Amino acid sequence: MLNKLLKSVLDQDTAPVVVCDMEDIIVYMNPSAIKRYHKDLTGRSIKDCHPPKANEQIDKVVSWFRESKDNNIIYTYRNDEENKDVYMVALRDDDGTLIGYYEKHEYRNRETVGLYQPKR
Repeated sequence: MLNKLLKSVLDQDTAPVVVCDMEDIIVYMNPSAIKRYHKDLTGRSIKDCHPPKANEQIDKVVSWFRESKDNNIIYTYRNDEENKDVYMVALRDDDGTLIGYYEKHEYRNRETVGLYQPKR
């Protein structure tokens, strides 16, 4: 039941969510990510989708995640055109072992939908 609930949380998020395992394979993309990247890249290496310099940064962040169970989120870049900040977030199992990571987008625009009105 929890897996269904967690998948639903990710599926309903309006920000793109791309989850990778420790081999850098994309294991999940929510509908917002598929729309943003114009295709479902599940099963492919995240490194096939980035230039070499970005892949070096991914490796550095994953190494930092491995250094400590307390190293769990890092700011990776600002996209002024879309008014958002982007982070990499560690995914850990119950004992704190690093099992993957995901990209988190945080948009900074003030909400324009009225209170208690559906977001479309």
